[in-house]
Amino acid sequence: MEAASRLKLGVGMDTVASFGLSPLRHPSASSACKLRTAASATASRPAAATPRLLKLKQRISSRATASNSNSPAAQPRSSPRATASSAAKTTAAEPPPQREKDLVFVAGATGRVGSRAVRELIKLGFRVRAAVRNAQRASTLVQSVQQLKLDDDDDAAAISPAERLEIVECDLEKQPQEGIVKAIGNASLVVCAIGASEKEILDVTGPYRIDYLATSNLVQAATAAMVEHFILVTSLGTNKIGFPAFLLNLFWGVLCWKRRAEEALIASGIPYTIVRPGGMERPTDAFKETHNLVVAAEDTYVGGLVSNLQVAELIGCMAKNRRAAYCKVVEVVAETTAPLLPMEQLLSAVPSKREPPAAPWEEAEEVKRKPAAAKAGEGRPFSPYMTYEGLKPPSSPSPTLSRDSLPINKPQQAEEAEPAASSRTSSRPLSPYTAYVGLKPPSSPTPSVPKT
Repeated sequence: MEAASRLKLGVGMDTVASFGLSPLRHPSASSACKLRTAASATASRPAAATPRLLKLKQRISSRATASNSNSPAAQPRSSPRATASSAAKTTAAEPPPQREKDLVFVAGATGRVGSRAVRELIKLGFRVRAAVRNAQRASTLVQSVQQLKLDDDDDAAAISPAERLEIVECDLEKQPQEGIVKAIGNASLVVCAIGASEKEILDVTGPYRIDYLATSNLVQAATAAMVEHFILVTSLGTNKIGFPAFLLNLFWGVLCWKRRAEEALIASGIPYTIVRPGGMERPTDAFKETHNLVVAAEDTYVGGLVSNLQVAELIGCMAKNRRAAYCKVVEVVAETTAPLLPMEQLLSAVPSKREPPAAPWEEAEEVKRKPAAAKAGEGRPFSPYMTYEGLKPPSSPSPTLSRDSLPINKPQQAEEAEPAASSRTSSRPLSPYTAYVGLKPPSSPTPSVPKT
């Protein structure tokens, strides 16, 4: 019993002793051991589970590829830049819209120049899209167009003037560019006859908003719409300081803003014509009966008068003869001493800023001329000397007969004397010295005896 108890006690004592004699450890050391053990256990688990995970991933990926191979989501997405570039290429590839040659867009159609320009264009057979801020204010314009009488000989007389007019509401100052482009429609020509009203002289921003900002917006919209021609009506003195035209700048710098609008139009690249009229406030429509139109190049005049009707008639002439008005800046006045000339001739005398393109009929003639020149050159030899193959070198000139050798009707006696003369000539010696054979040298003079 004791031995057994001792054995048990000894075992217990040894165990206690062994625990009691073991070296003391810092708590941090024990926690580090625990962390190492957990890390080793964690590292061993993924190593054992890696093949299973790989097989599972392979199955999932194979099923996803088989189910979504034909779906749009499986296709690669294009970046926004690539999409924008492709859209730009598609837009560039689209052909430009077809413009109607007989359709004109007129801005400021209810003004003094604009309303007269609308009527003149309709008289010439054009269809007009008249842009107004408020359609109710266009009633006067519509009534004046309805009273027009077209020539019976004209083919356009079959359509009434009212059918050739279309009122379009468009605010060039506030409307976005897309709205202005829509208002322009398929018009091939744009006429801008807007300007700040003299009635609103207290409006400081009027010239800036109307003469520059609204005009610039119309120019940008016309560029986007790719119109064929743009006619802008401004004023004398926009680019030249002089009196009395420069006095208009007292109206809040209106000439400076008009000049800015001209520069915007020139920089746009659209074929243009800038019309700078003189004073149009006092002259009436009967002014043309006593004053003939004068059209000059830019910066020629700083003063002068012209009627609104004369300017409107000139705009109609430009619409009909766009080649004569291509990229030109013209100044317009009316004088009593000026000769009465056709407007086409007056426009042709003003130089153009750019060379006008070839007319369609000229291009057709050039196309016809090229095949004819090619056919004419088919049989032509390559060497220029082949042209002179049948020619002979020039020979020396043949001697001409003298007068003496020509046959002359001589009398019979002369004919008889001719053989005798020929015989004498044949017996004459050839040497000239033989003629002096019988001659003797002159002797010295004999002295004479002096007389006593």
